Amino acid sequence: MKKIFTFIIAGLLITLLLVAFSPKHTKAPSTDYYNVISWNDLGMHCANKDFSNMCILPPYNNISAHVILQGSSTAAPVIMDPATSGISVTYEIPGNTYSIGKTNFWTYAFQIFGVNLPDNIGLTGYGLSGTMADSNNFYHVQGIPLTPYPDNDLVNEHPYQLTLITAMNSGAEVLATTLNTIPVSNEINCVSSGCHTSEMDILQAHESVSGFNINNRPIFCAGCHADPALGTTGSGGAPIFSQAIHSAHGGIITTDCYKCHPGPNTQCLRDTMHSAGTWCTDCHGNVAHVGSTIAGGRTPWLQEPSCGATSCHGANFAEQPGLLFRQSKGGMGNLMCSTCHNSPHAILPSSRSEDNLQNFALQGFAGTLKKCDVCHGYTPSGPGPHGIYAGIKPISGIIPSQDELLPNYPNPFAFSTTIPFRIKTPAWVKLDIIDLNGKKIQSVLNERLQAGEYKTETYATHLSPGTYLCCMNVSGHQDYMKIIVVK
Repeated sequence: MKKIFTFIIAGLLITLLLVAFSPKHTKAPSTDYYNVISWNDLGMHCANKDFSNMCILPPYNNISAHVILQGSSTAAPVIMDPATSGISVTYEIPGNTYSIGKTNFWTYAFQIFGVNLPDNIGLTGYGLSGTMADSNNFYHVQGIPLTPYPDNDLVNEHPYQLTLITAMNSGAEVLATTLNTIPVSNEINCVSSGCHTSEMDILQAHESVSGFNINNRPIFCAGCHADPALGTTGSGGAPIFSQAIHSAHGGIITTDCYKCHPGPNTQCLRDTMHSAGTWCTDCHGNVAHVGSTIAGGRTPWLQEPSCGATSCHGANFAEQPGLLFRQSKGGMGNLMCSTCHNSPHAILPSSRSEDNLQNFALQGFAGTLKKCDVCHGYTPSGPGPHGIYAGIKPISGIIPSQDELLPNYPNPFAFSTTIPFRIKTPAWVKLDIIDLNGKKIQSVLNERLQAGEYKTETYATHLSPGTYLCCMNVSGHQDYMKIIVVK
Protein backbone atom coordinates (compact mmCIF):
# COMPACT_ATOMS: atom_id res chain seq x y z
CA MET A 1 0.00 0.00 0.00
CA LYS A 2 2.88 2.35 0.86
CA LYS A 3 4.43 1.78 -2.57
CA ILE A 4 1.13 2.46 -4.32
CA PHE A 5 0.72 5.64 -2.30
CA THR A 6 4.22 6.74 -3.31
CA PHE A 7 3.41 6.22 -7.00
CA ILE A 8 0.19 8.23 -6.64
CA ILE A 9 2.00 11.13 -4.98
CA ALA A 10 4.74 11.04 -7.64
CA GLY A 11 2.13 11.12 -10.39
CA LEU A 12 0.37 14.07 -8.80
CA LEU A 13 3.63 15.99 -8.46
CA ILE A 14 4.56 15.42 -12.12
CA THR A 15 1.07 16.50 -13.18
CA LEU A 16 1.36 19.70 -11.12
CA LEU A 17 4.78 20.43 -12.59
CA LEU A 18 3.45 19.83 -16.09
CA VAL A 19 0.63 22.31 -15.54
CA ALA A 20 2.83 24.88 -13.84
CA PHE A 21 5.90 24.77 -16.05
CA SER A 22 4.95 23.04 -19.30
CA PRO A 23 6.33 24.59 -22.49
CA LYS A 24 4.00 27.40 -23.39
CA HIS A 25 3.72 30.39 -25.65
CA THR A 26 3.37 33.86 -24.28
CA LYS A 27 2.33 36.46 -26.77
CA ALA A 28 5.21 38.81 -27.50
CA PRO A 29 4.58 42.44 -28.50
CA SER A 30 4.05 41.22 -32.09
CA THR A 31 2.15 38.11 -33.17
CA ASP A 32 5.24 35.91 -32.82
CA TYR A 33 5.18 32.64 -30.86
CA TYR A 34 8.14 30.75 -29.51
CA ASN A 35 9.21 27.36 -28.20
CA VAL A 36 12.17 26.73 -25.95
CA ILE A 37 13.44 23.13 -26.05
CA SER A 38 16.25 21.89 -23.79
CA TRP A 39 18.42 18.79 -23.42
CA ASN A 40 21.43 17.55 -21.47
CA ASP A 41 24.49 16.19 -23.23
CA LEU A 42 25.13 12.68 -21.89
CA GLY A 43 21.94 11.35 -20.35
CA MET A 44 23.59 11.08 -16.94
CA HIS A 45 26.31 12.95 -15.09
CA CYS A 46 27.90 11.37 -12.05
CA ALA A 47 30.21 12.70 -9.34
CA ASN A 48 31.77 11.71 -6.08
CA LYS A 49 29.83 12.65 -2.99
CA ASP A 50 32.90 12.49 -0.73
CA PHE A 51 36.14 14.09 -1.96
CA SER A 52 38.30 13.60 1.12
CA ASN A 53 40.23 10.65 -0.34
CA MET A 54 39.88 10.78 -4.11
CA CYS A 55 38.14 12.56 -6.98
CA ILE A 56 36.89 10.70 -10.02
CA LEU A 57 34.42 13.35 -11.23
CA PRO A 58 33.36 16.73 -9.77
CA PRO A 59 29.78 18.10 -9.73
CA TYR A 60 29.44 19.18 -13.38
CA ASN A 61 26.14 19.15 -15.29
CA ASN A 62 25.59 20.61 -18.76
CA ILE A 63 22.33 21.89 -20.24
CA SER A 64 21.57 23.28 -23.72
CA ALA A 65 18.50 24.86 -25.31
CA HIS A 66 17.14 26.13 -28.62
CA VAL A 67 14.66 28.98 -28.86
CA ILE A 68 12.54 28.59 -32.00
CA LEU A 69 10.27 31.19 -33.56
CA GLN A 70 7.25 29.24 -34.76
CA GLY A 71 6.65 29.34 -38.51
CA SER A 72 3.51 29.17 -40.62
CA SER A 73 2.42 27.95 -44.05
CA THR A 74 4.05 31.08 -45.53
CA ALA A 75 7.12 31.42 -43.29
CA ALA A 76 9.70 28.91 -42.09
CA PRO A 77 10.46 28.57 -38.38
CA VAL A 78 13.59 30.35 -37.20
CA ILE A 79 16.18 29.11 -34.72
CA MET A 80 16.94 32.22 -32.70
CA ASP A 81 20.60 33.22 -32.58
CA PRO A 82 21.69 34.01 -29.01
CA ALA A 83 24.14 36.59 -30.36
CA THR A 84 21.64 38.70 -32.33
CA SER A 85 18.07 37.87 -31.24
CA GLY A 86 17.98 39.85 -28.00
CA ILE A 87 16.51 36.78 -26.31
CA SER A 88 18.02 35.62 -23.03
CA VAL A 89 17.52 32.17 -21.50
CA THR A 90 17.71 31.40 -17.79
CA TYR A 91 17.91 28.10 -15.92
CA GLU A 92 17.10 26.94 -12.41
CA ILE A 93 16.44 23.65 -10.64
CA PRO A 94 13.15 23.91 -8.72
CA GLY A 95 13.63 22.52 -5.22
CA ASN A 96 17.44 22.39 -5.43
CA THR A 97 18.95 25.77 -4.55
CA TYR A 98 22.28 24.95 -2.90
CA SER A 99 25.01 22.29 -2.86
CA ILE A 100 27.16 23.23 0.14
CA GLY A 101 26.66 20.54 2.79
CA LYS A 102 25.28 18.03 0.29
CA THR A 103 28.88 17.23 -0.72
CA ASN A 104 32.28 18.29 0.64
CA PHE A 105 33.53 19.24 -2.84
CA TRP A 106 34.09 22.89 -1.88
CA THR A 107 36.26 21.85 1.08
CA TYR A 108 38.73 20.12 -1.24
CA ALA A 109 38.31 22.03 -4.52
CA PHE A 110 41.53 23.98 -4.09
CA GLN A 111 43.59 20.88 -3.29
CA ILE A 112 42.18 19.01 -6.29
CA PHE A 113 41.74 21.72 -8.93
CA GLY A 114 43.81 24.62 -7.57
CA VAL A 115 40.89 27.07 -7.48
CA ASN A 116 39.12 28.86 -4.64
CA LEU A 117 35.41 28.57 -5.41
CA PRO A 118 32.62 30.59 -3.83
CA ASP A 119 29.95 28.51 -2.13
CA ASN A 120 27.64 26.73 -4.58
CA ILE A 121 29.64 27.90 -7.62
CA GLY A 122 31.12 25.26 -9.92
CA LEU A 123 34.40 25.01 -11.80
CA THR A 124 33.17 27.08 -14.76
CA GLY A 125 31.73 29.87 -12.63
CA TYR A 126 28.09 28.81 -12.87
CA GLY A 127 25.75 28.13 -9.95
CA LEU A 128 22.44 26.30 -9.62
CA SER A 129 20.62 29.13 -11.41
CA GLY A 130 21.63 31.81 -13.86
CA THR A 131 21.68 32.87 -17.50
CA MET A 132 22.76 30.51 -20.27
CA ALA A 133 25.54 31.50 -22.68
CA ASP A 134 25.80 31.72 -26.46
CA SER A 135 27.12 28.49 -27.98
CA ASN A 136 27.01 28.96 -31.76
CA ASN A 137 23.24 29.07 -32.45
CA PHE A 138 22.03 27.51 -29.20
CA TYR A 139 22.09 28.42 -25.52
CA HIS A 140 24.34 26.46 -23.19
CA VAL A 141 25.49 26.28 -19.59
CA GLN A 142 28.39 24.02 -18.65
CA GLY A 143 29.52 22.92 -15.21
CA ILE A 144 26.38 23.32 -13.07
CA PRO A 145 27.48 22.07 -9.61
CA LEU A 146 24.37 19.99 -9.03
CA THR A 147 24.01 17.19 -6.48
CA PRO A 148 21.33 14.48 -6.54
CA TYR A 149 19.90 15.76 -3.25
CA PRO A 150 17.03 18.27 -3.39
CA ASP A 151 16.68 20.70 -0.51
CA ASN A 152 13.94 18.65 1.16
CA ASP A 153 15.80 15.30 1.09
CA LEU A 154 19.50 15.24 1.98
CA VAL A 155 19.62 11.46 2.39
CA ASN A 156 18.09 9.78 -0.66
CA GLU A 157 19.39 10.32 -4.18
CA HIS A 158 17.04 11.89 -6.72
CA PRO A 159 18.95 11.38 -9.98
CA TYR A 160 16.20 12.63 -12.31
CA GLN A 161 15.51 16.16 -11.18
CA LEU A 162 14.10 18.80 -13.51
CA THR A 163 15.51 22.06 -14.74
CA LEU A 164 13.24 24.99 -15.57
CA ILE A 165 14.34 26.88 -18.68
CA THR A 166 12.83 30.31 -19.42
CA ALA A 167 13.24 32.37 -22.59
CA MET A 168 12.70 36.13 -22.34
CA ASN A 169 12.88 39.03 -24.76
CA SER A 170 14.84 42.22 -24.14
CA GLY A 171 11.87 43.65 -22.25
CA ALA A 172 11.97 40.73 -19.78
CA GLU A 173 8.68 39.35 -21.13
CA VAL A 174 8.49 35.55 -20.93
CA LEU A 175 8.32 34.02 -24.40
CA ALA A 176 8.33 30.34 -23.46
CA THR A 177 9.33 27.91 -20.69
CA THR A 178 10.10 24.24 -20.50
CA LEU A 179 11.02 21.54 -18.00
CA ASN A 180 13.47 18.78 -18.79
CA THR A 181 15.69 16.35 -16.93
CA ILE A 182 19.02 17.39 -15.44
CA PRO A 183 20.33 13.94 -14.48
CA VAL A 184 22.99 13.47 -11.81
CA SER A 185 24.05 10.60 -9.54
CA ASN A 186 26.61 9.85 -6.83
CA GLU A 187 26.24 6.14 -7.56
CA ILE A 188 29.89 5.52 -8.46
CA ASN A 189 30.03 1.94 -7.29
CA CYS A 190 33.69 1.09 -6.61
CA VAL A 191 32.82 0.40 -2.97
CA SER A 192 29.04 0.01 -2.89
CA SER A 193 29.11 -2.71 -5.58
CA GLY A 194 31.20 -4.88 -3.23
CA CYS A 195 34.27 -4.92 -5.49
CA HIS A 196 36.45 -2.82 -3.18
CA THR A 197 36.28 -2.67 0.60
CA SER A 198 37.01 1.07 0.69
CA GLU A 199 38.41 3.97 -1.31
CA MET A 200 41.67 3.52 0.60
CA ASP A 201 41.81 -0.04 -0.73
CA ILE A 202 41.80 1.42 -4.27
CA LEU A 203 44.52 3.93 -3.47
CA GLN A 204 46.72 1.39 -1.69
CA ALA A 205 46.79 -0.65 -4.90
CA HIS A 206 48.74 2.28 -6.43
CA GLU A 207 51.50 2.41 -3.81
CA SER A 208 53.93 0.50 -6.02
CA VAL A 209 53.58 3.17 -8.73
CA SER A 210 56.62 5.46 -8.88
CA GLY A 211 55.87 8.92 -7.55
CA PHE A 212 52.50 8.01 -6.06
CA ASN A 213 52.03 9.35 -2.54
CA ILE A 214 48.96 8.01 -0.76
CA ASN A 215 49.34 10.66 1.92
CA ASN A 216 48.84 13.44 -0.61
CA ARG A 217 45.07 13.08 -0.43
CA PRO A 218 42.65 13.79 -1.98
CA ILE A 219 44.03 12.10 -5.10
CA PHE A 220 42.72 13.40 -8.42
CA CYS A 221 42.56 10.34 -10.69
CA ALA A 222 42.65 12.44 -13.86
CA GLY A 223 45.79 14.18 -12.61
CA CYS A 224 47.82 11.13 -13.63
CA HIS A 225 45.42 9.40 -16.02
CA ALA A 226 44.44 11.58 -18.98
CA ASP A 227 40.68 12.09 -19.13
CA PRO A 228 39.20 13.70 -22.28
CA ALA A 229 35.91 14.12 -20.42
CA LEU A 230 37.65 16.56 -18.06
CA GLY A 231 40.22 17.85 -20.53
CA THR A 232 43.23 16.58 -18.55
CA THR A 233 46.34 15.26 -20.29
CA GLY A 234 47.70 13.05 -17.49
CA SER A 235 51.32 12.54 -16.50
CA GLY A 236 54.06 9.96 -16.09
CA GLY A 237 52.96 7.83 -19.01
CA ALA A 238 49.89 6.53 -17.16
CA PRO A 239 47.17 5.10 -19.44
CA ILE A 240 44.03 7.11 -20.19
CA PHE A 241 41.67 6.87 -17.23
CA SER A 242 38.91 5.04 -19.12
CA GLN A 243 41.48 2.62 -20.54
CA ALA A 244 42.96 1.92 -17.10
CA ILE A 245 39.54 1.25 -15.54
CA HIS A 246 38.12 -0.90 -18.34
CA SER A 247 41.32 -2.87 -18.95
CA ALA A 248 41.81 -3.58 -15.25
CA HIS A 249 38.23 -4.79 -14.84
CA GLY A 250 37.73 -6.50 -18.19
CA GLY A 251 38.60 -9.94 -16.88
CA ILE A 252 36.43 -9.50 -13.78
CA ILE A 253 33.36 -7.66 -15.08
CA THR A 254 32.40 -8.38 -18.66
CA THR A 255 28.92 -6.99 -19.22
CA ASP A 256 27.59 -5.66 -15.89
CA CYS A 257 28.25 -1.98 -16.56
CA TYR A 258 26.18 -0.97 -13.52
CA LYS A 259 29.00 -2.31 -11.33
CA CYS A 260 30.68 1.04 -12.01
CA HIS A 261 28.29 3.30 -13.91
CA PRO A 262 25.14 4.54 -12.16
CA GLY A 263 23.83 2.00 -11.44
CA PRO A 264 21.47 -0.62 -9.88
CA ASN A 265 19.40 2.18 -8.38
CA THR A 266 19.89 4.96 -10.94
CA GLN A 267 19.68 2.75 -14.07
CA CYS A 268 21.03 5.49 -16.30
CA LEU A 269 20.49 3.52 -19.54
CA ARG A 270 16.75 4.06 -19.94
CA ASP A 271 16.06 4.98 -23.54
CA THR A 272 13.87 3.51 -26.26
CA MET A 273 16.68 1.22 -27.48
CA HIS A 274 17.08 -0.24 -24.00
CA SER A 275 13.32 -0.79 -23.84
CA ALA A 276 13.68 -2.78 -27.07
CA GLY A 277 16.34 -5.01 -25.47
CA THR A 278 19.60 -3.21 -26.26
CA TRP A 279 22.32 -3.15 -23.58
CA CYS A 280 25.49 -1.03 -23.22
CA THR A 281 27.67 -3.73 -24.75
CA ASP A 282 25.57 -3.88 -27.94
CA CYS A 283 26.98 -0.45 -28.85
CA HIS A 284 30.23 -0.18 -26.88
CA GLY A 285 31.36 -3.80 -26.70
CA ASN A 286 32.19 -5.53 -23.42
CA VAL A 287 34.36 -4.01 -20.69
CA ALA A 288 37.61 -5.48 -22.01
CA HIS A 289 36.80 -4.29 -25.54
CA VAL A 290 36.32 -0.70 -24.36
CA GLY A 291 39.77 -0.79 -22.76
CA SER A 292 41.52 -2.47 -25.69
CA THR A 293 40.13 -0.05 -28.29
CA ILE A 294 41.46 2.90 -26.28
CA ALA A 295 44.84 1.17 -26.00
CA GLY A 296 44.65 0.81 -29.79
CA GLY A 297 44.29 4.55 -30.30
CA ARG A 298 40.60 5.38 -29.83
CA THR A 299 39.94 8.55 -27.79
CA PRO A 300 37.16 7.94 -25.24
CA TRP A 301 34.31 10.46 -25.12
CA LEU A 302 35.39 11.80 -28.52
CA GLN A 303 35.31 8.58 -30.57
CA GLU A 304 32.29 6.47 -29.72
CA PRO A 305 29.83 4.16 -31.54
CA SER A 306 28.05 5.74 -34.52
CA CYS A 307 24.30 5.84 -35.09
CA GLY A 308 25.00 5.87 -38.83
CA ALA A 309 27.03 2.67 -38.86
CA THR A 310 25.76 0.10 -41.35
CA SER A 311 25.23 -2.33 -38.48
CA CYS A 312 22.97 0.22 -36.72
CA HIS A 313 20.66 2.84 -38.28
CA GLY A 314 22.53 3.45 -41.53
CA ALA A 315 23.69 6.52 -43.44
CA ASN A 316 20.26 8.20 -43.46
CA PHE A 317 20.51 8.53 -39.68
CA ALA A 318 24.22 9.34 -39.45
CA GLU A 319 25.88 12.01 -37.38
CA GLN A 320 27.75 14.86 -39.02
CA PRO A 321 31.20 13.76 -40.28
CA GLY A 322 33.69 13.59 -37.46
CA LEU A 323 31.11 14.37 -34.77
CA LEU A 324 29.15 12.35 -32.24
CA PHE A 325 25.36 12.30 -31.97
CA ARG A 326 25.46 14.75 -29.05
CA GLN A 327 27.49 17.20 -31.17
CA SER A 328 25.57 16.88 -34.44
CA LYS A 329 23.00 19.07 -36.12
CA GLY A 330 20.25 18.04 -38.50
CA GLY A 331 16.70 19.24 -39.25
CA MET A 332 16.01 22.92 -40.01
CA GLY A 333 19.69 23.35 -40.85
CA ASN A 334 21.16 24.01 -37.42
CA LEU A 335 18.85 22.09 -35.10
CA MET A 336 20.81 19.82 -32.76
CA CYS A 337 19.86 16.13 -33.03
CA SER A 338 19.19 16.04 -29.28
CA THR A 339 16.49 18.71 -29.68
CA CYS A 340 14.03 16.15 -31.02
CA HIS A 341 15.55 12.88 -29.79
CA ASN A 342 16.96 13.88 -26.35
CA SER A 343 20.41 12.92 -25.11
CA PRO A 344 22.40 9.68 -25.52
CA HIS A 345 21.28 6.94 -23.11
CA ALA A 346 17.92 8.74 -22.80
CA ILE A 347 16.70 8.67 -26.44
CA LEU A 348 12.95 9.13 -26.37
CA PRO A 349 10.64 7.64 -25.37
CA SER A 350 12.40 6.97 -22.08
CA SER A 351 11.35 4.61 -19.31
CA ARG A 352 11.57 7.64 -16.97
CA SER A 353 8.53 9.90 -17.01
CA GLU A 354 10.75 12.89 -16.22
CA ASP A 355 12.56 12.53 -19.57
CA ASN A 356 9.25 12.37 -21.45
CA LEU A 357 7.77 15.43 -19.73
CA GLN A 358 9.02 18.07 -22.18
CA ASN A 359 7.84 16.42 -25.40
CA PHE A 360 4.57 15.35 -23.83
CA ALA A 361 3.88 19.00 -23.07
CA LEU A 362 4.98 20.12 -26.55
CA GLN A 363 3.09 17.60 -28.68
CA GLY A 364 0.72 15.72 -26.37
CA PHE A 365 2.55 12.38 -26.34
CA ALA A 366 5.93 10.97 -25.34
CA GLY A 367 8.68 10.11 -27.78
CA THR A 368 10.67 11.86 -30.49
CA LEU A 369 9.47 15.39 -31.22
CA LYS A 370 7.74 14.63 -34.52
CA LYS A 371 4.63 16.78 -34.46
CA CYS A 372 5.83 19.27 -37.04
CA ASP A 373 3.38 22.05 -36.25
CA VAL A 374 5.08 22.56 -32.86
CA CYS A 375 7.79 24.47 -34.73
CA HIS A 376 6.38 24.93 -38.25
CA GLY A 377 2.91 26.06 -37.16
CA TYR A 378 1.42 23.55 -39.63
CA THR A 379 2.32 20.12 -41.03
CA PRO A 380 4.43 20.40 -44.20
CA SER A 381 3.73 17.89 -46.96
CA GLY A 382 7.35 17.25 -47.93
CA PRO A 383 9.86 14.93 -46.28
CA GLY A 384 11.43 16.07 -43.03
CA PRO A 385 14.62 15.00 -41.27
CA HIS A 386 15.89 11.56 -42.37
CA GLY A 387 13.50 11.74 -45.34
CA ILE A 388 10.51 10.92 -43.14
CA TYR A 389 7.11 12.26 -44.10
CA ALA A 390 5.50 13.66 -40.99
CA GLY A 391 2.55 15.04 -42.91
CA ILE A 392 1.34 13.55 -46.19
CA LYS A 393 3.02 10.43 -47.49
CA PRO A 394 2.28 8.90 -50.90
CA ILE A 395 1.29 5.24 -50.62
CA SER A 396 1.46 4.31 -54.30
CA GLY A 397 1.44 5.81 -57.78
CA ILE A 398 -1.76 3.99 -58.76
CA ILE A 399 -4.44 6.36 -60.00
CA PRO A 400 -7.68 5.63 -58.03
CA SER A 401 -11.08 5.46 -59.69
CA GLN A 402 -12.68 7.74 -57.08
CA ASP A 403 -12.01 10.24 -54.32
CA GLU A 404 -12.23 8.25 -51.13
CA LEU A 405 -11.55 8.64 -47.41
CA LEU A 406 -10.41 5.31 -45.94
CA PRO A 407 -10.71 4.09 -42.30
CA ASN A 408 -8.13 5.61 -39.97
CA TYR A 409 -5.94 3.48 -37.73
CA PRO A 410 -5.80 3.07 -34.83
CA ASN A 411 -9.37 3.96 -34.02
CA PRO A 412 -10.08 4.71 -31.18
CA PHE A 413 -6.77 6.51 -30.54
CA ALA A 414 -5.23 8.38 -27.63
CA PHE A 415 -2.25 10.20 -29.18
CA SER A 416 -2.15 9.94 -32.96
CA THR A 417 -3.92 8.23 -35.84
CA THR A 418 -3.14 7.65 -39.53
CA ILE A 419 -5.72 8.70 -42.13
CA PRO A 420 -5.41 7.12 -45.62
CA PHE A 421 -7.24 8.62 -48.62
CA ARG A 422 -7.39 8.53 -52.43
CA ILE A 423 -7.55 11.32 -55.02
CA LYS A 424 -8.57 10.45 -58.62
CA THR A 425 -7.51 13.74 -60.27
CA PRO A 426 -5.21 16.64 -59.27
CA ALA A 427 -7.20 18.75 -56.82
CA TRP A 428 -7.15 20.96 -53.76
CA VAL A 429 -7.70 18.68 -50.76
CA LYS A 430 -8.91 19.67 -47.31
CA LEU A 431 -9.07 17.36 -44.30
CA ASP A 432 -10.74 18.68 -41.15
CA ILE A 433 -11.78 17.25 -37.80
CA ILE A 434 -15.28 18.44 -36.91
CA ASP A 435 -17.54 17.74 -33.95
CA LEU A 436 -20.95 16.13 -34.27
CA ASN A 437 -22.53 19.58 -34.56
CA GLY A 438 -20.46 20.35 -37.65
CA LYS A 439 -18.03 22.78 -35.95
CA LYS A 440 -14.45 22.58 -37.23
CA ILE A 441 -12.11 21.61 -34.39
CA GLN A 442 -8.84 20.93 -36.16
CA SER A 443 -7.38 21.33 -39.66
CA VAL A 444 -5.33 18.34 -40.79
CA LEU A 445 -4.58 19.18 -44.42
CA ASN A 446 -5.20 22.02 -46.84
CA GLU A 447 -3.19 21.87 -50.08
CA ARG A 448 -3.20 20.84 -53.71
CA LEU A 449 -2.26 17.21 -54.45
CA GLN A 450 -1.67 15.13 -57.55
CA ALA A 451 -3.83 12.06 -58.20
CA GLY A 452 -2.82 9.09 -56.07
CA GLU A 453 -3.10 7.29 -52.76
CA TYR A 454 -1.88 9.07 -49.63
CA LYS A 455 -1.84 8.88 -45.89
CA THR A 456 -1.43 11.55 -43.25
CA GLU A 457 -1.24 11.65 -39.47
CA THR A 458 -3.19 13.73 -36.98
CA TYR A 459 -2.90 14.10 -33.24
CA ALA A 460 -5.25 14.19 -30.27
CA THR A 461 -3.25 16.90 -28.49
CA HIS A 462 -6.09 19.44 -28.58
CA LEU A 463 -9.00 17.00 -28.78
CA SER A 464 -11.07 16.05 -25.77
CA PRO A 465 -12.20 12.43 -25.44
CA GLY A 466 -15.24 11.76 -27.59
CA THR A 467 -16.53 11.08 -31.10
CA TYR A 468 -15.67 13.30 -34.05
CA LEU A 469 -15.97 13.28 -37.83
CA CYS A 470 -13.07 13.49 -40.23
CA CYS A 471 -14.27 15.42 -43.28
CA MET A 472 -12.43 15.28 -46.61
CA ASN A 473 -13.31 17.96 -49.17
CA VAL A 474 -12.01 17.43 -52.72
CA SER A 475 -13.14 20.10 -55.20
CA GLY A 476 -16.48 20.42 -53.40
CA HIS A 477 -17.07 16.68 -52.98
CA GLN A 478 -17.19 15.66 -49.31
CA ASP A 479 -16.58 12.34 -47.61
CA TYR A 480 -16.91 11.63 -43.87
CA MET A 481 -15.52 9.12 -41.41
CA LYS A 482 -16.16 8.69 -37.69
CA ILE A 483 -13.13 8.85 -35.39
CA ILE A 484 -13.01 8.29 -31.63
CA VAL A 485 -10.57 9.86 -29.17
CA VAL A 486 -9.85 8.16 -25.84
CA LYS A 487 -7.47 9.43 -23.15
